[in-house]
Amino acid sequence: MVHGYKGVKFQNWARTYGCCPEMYFQPTSVEEVREVLALARQQNKRVKVVGGGHSPSDIACTDGFMIHMGKMNRVLQVDTEKKQVTVEAGILLADLHPQLGKHSLALSNLGAVSDVTAGGVIGSGTHNTGIKHGILATQVVALTLLTADGTILECSESSNADVFQAARVHLGCLGVVLTVTLQCVPQFHLQEISFPSTLEEVLNNLDGHLKKSEYFRFLWFPHSENVSVIYQDHTNKPPSSSANWFWDYAIGFYLLEFLLWISSFLPGLVGWINRFFFWLLFTRKKESSDLSHKIFTYECRFKQHVQDWAIPREKTKEALLELKAMLEAHPKMVAHFPVEVRFTRGDDILLSPCFQRDSCYMNIIMYRPYGKDVPRLDYWLTYETIMKKVGGRPHWAKAHNCTRKDFEKMYPAFSKFCAIREKLDPTGMFLNAYLEKVFY
Repeated sequence: MVHGYKGVKFQNWARTYGCCPEMYFQPTSVEEVREVLALARQQNKRVKVVGGGHSPSDIACTDGFMIHMGKMNRVLQVDTEKKQVTVEAGILLADLHPQLGKHSLALSNLGAVSDVTAGGVIGSGTHNTGIKHGILATQVVALTLLTADGTILECSESSNADVFQAARVHLGCLGVVLTVTLQCVPQFHLQEISFPSTLEEVLNNLDGHLKKSEYFRFLWFPHSENVSVIYQDHTNKPPSSSANWFWDYAIGFYLLEFLLWISSFLPGLVGWINRFFFWLLFTRKKESSDLSHKIFTYECRFKQHVQDWAIPREKTKEALLELKAMLEAHPKMVAHFPVEVRFTRGDDILLSPCFQRDSCYMNIIMYRPYGKDVPRLDYWLTYETIMKKVGGRPHWAKAHNCTRKDFEKMYPAFSKFCAIREKLDPTGMFLNAYLEKVFY
């Protein structure tokens, strides 16, 4: 018999949203998850499944039942011939890496953090960068889904293919993902090289950069021309690091947080802070190499508000230059560094922001120094307006102001997804306030 807890408060990592579910469950088996759903049907409650809680939006919040999958975190099978691994959906990627390492396997691409679950990372459309690589969900070859009425569906290209096409970016609204089978690659090392450039140089030679490095990204420092270019590529070099406690922490974290806090009273300082930190930390060429997952992931030290939209790749230059021009035209509007720009291959997953097109993700950020909110709404709105104009689609895990009308325009297969959702969850058991804005 599964035991539920009352009075548990859920808060996401960024502390931008929280909720108090009526009951909080930590099932350890499929049978226990089934019991929770049976109870929810009986009492007419809504159910929300939560993973690592890293989404900066309210996508995981509910006042109904919350299922935390943390105790369903086993590696179920490793097929070394096919290089595939089947895991329970609650496993953290951070715990999966060493397990894969034992079999000399790795995931070909990862997001910035690994304190996220296998089920959650696909549900929200998590991505990284690299034009040969899709969002993380494109590495999924099969999954099992427990639907609202207690049925288990095995989904893959060859079985329940339509559900599989929807469930790889499921938003938590199709059922409870129980297991995920991921396509792996042989274990590999990456070398990361970062060097300074200018916005003009990078935008004018974008194709060259994309061809030159498998996992290319760049960071633009608003209120300046400054850019830090980052190349990550396969290497045989031994692990080496350019990390340094003094520069990375004393300066790059503690001093920065203090200065950003001061700038919340004197917004005019932000441009100076962006330029000063670029000069201090990003003007030297830096190199490091390590196992792939150690290079892909980095520590998100700051609490932050984030927006991250995927736009057609060919609109990268136009969108960034317009954002820059808007900031120059409105000197009171300030933007923290960096604007992180990444590139992803198109796919055929119904609600993937990269559905049927190669994309550029443009991630903007406003930090919360010492937990303090910094005015950001003008910047947010300006950015969203530009993103919509160039045909953008928002990252599902991050804040946005879009409604069903927007999504119908953005996603050619939106109605197809809705039909699958309504068939699998006719009573809306897996909806919450965030999802109601998406579907109604």
